[in-house]
Amino acid sequence: MNQKNREREYDVLIIGGGAAGMLCGGFAAQNGLRTAVVERNSRPARKVMITGKGRCNVTNDCSPESFIRMVKRNGRFLYSAANAFPPSSTMEFFQGLGVPLKVERGNRVFPVSDKAVDIVDALTGFVKKSGGEILTGRCLSLAIEEGAIRGVVLEDGSTLSAPAAVIATGGMSYPLTGSTGDGYALAEQAGHEIVEPRPSLVPILTAEPFCSAMMGLSLRNVTLTLTDRSRKKPVFQELGEMLFTHFGVSGPLVLSASAHIDPRRFADFTLSIDLKPGLDEAQLDARLLRDFTQNQNKDFGNSLSSLLPAKLIPVAVSRSGIPAHTKVNQITREQRRSFIALLKQFTLTPVAFRPIEEAIVTSGGVTVSQVNPGSMESKLVKGLFFAGEVLDVDAYTGGFNLQIAFSTGFLAAQGVIRSLKG
Repeated sequence: MNQKNREREYDVLIIGGGAAGMLCGGFAAQNGLRTAVVERNSRPARKVMITGKGRCNVTNDCSPESFIRMVKRNGRFLYSAANAFPPSSTMEFFQGLGVPLKVERGNRVFPVSDKAVDIVDALTGFVKKSGGEILTGRCLSLAIEEGAIRGVVLEDGSTLSAPAAVIATGGMSYPLTGSTGDGYALAEQAGHEIVEPRPSLVPILTAEPFCSAMMGLSLRNVTLTLTDRSRKKPVFQELGEMLFTHFGVSGPLVLSASAHIDPRRFADFTLSIDLKPGLDEAQLDARLLRDFTQNQNKDFGNSLSSLLPAKLIPVAVSRSGIPAHTKVNQITREQRRSFIALLKQFTLTPVAFRPIEEAIVTSGGVTVSQVNPGSMESKLVKGLFFAGEVLDVDAYTGGFNLQIAFSTGFLAAQGVIRSLKG
């Protein structure tokens, strides 16, 4: 931080230059407020750069009501934010900044370019063109006097003065992007309670040792079902892609399923893969018989190359209970039916989540009962606002978590504007 910045006074300080902070800072500056976004990284919005596998699933093309239904924690808290800046506003916002968008499966919205950097550049340009500053620095503490914000103290010892501050530091997932939990400490300094952060949308460890033997195998167009045995019903089922790893499973389907698992009772859940969702059991039986006829002199273990990926074959054969050296013309009808059932319900036992550092989003954060849902302002400290993942709100995959960032970022900006301008 240079000497010039040490002496500057602002109307509002945005702590954290992610999706929520950048959008909030841009709208605050656009309304004439002297605004600084303080980001600890040299480049803002680093986490946005890696979302959607670098493509950036920027939002979901749905109604505010549908958006709120996809928020798994404290969705009702977001009612005002979702209606003030719904998914349609996010789409209009980025298209207005020169980023054309497209809608894909599940109403997921991406930039036409498939490049997350276009979203990051648009947010950065928005802040700067609106008159806001982007400063590099880490906020260590809030300056609070008589129950009101007076500024922030930075790691280099300098102080930035302002009557309003927005904590938009994100959660604890992907710490290399800057999400290291700094915002929780700042919120606690102001008297706010923190719901213990835990991973959400995260890879899953499984009990089965054979997953490591299939490490790197990607399954496409399979159906993954997560069943809660205590409730005797599926809680998640979706067609898509997943990946076997050295510890268990990952990939889009698994990350989505993880959001439905209560980590306090992993033992109640079972994962099941339908390896051939396009075929019912009768159709799969006909397919298997056709393959057996073409390979009638081969061993069972060598007859499945057209049906299953190579890494999956020895595992499927082992789990079937049919000796691998059995000639296919000797396999009984009952053995065949049992093998078909295995292919339609290839079960796995989830035992734990991977660490929070590997999660896409953080569940938990600043307790929402201490935050005004109509303005995102603290109920404890005047001039203190919150936006984004630092709050105890998170959603399922599909663009909904970024939409939380944009909706709360916008509403926080409006709250700051009303607070300072009356």
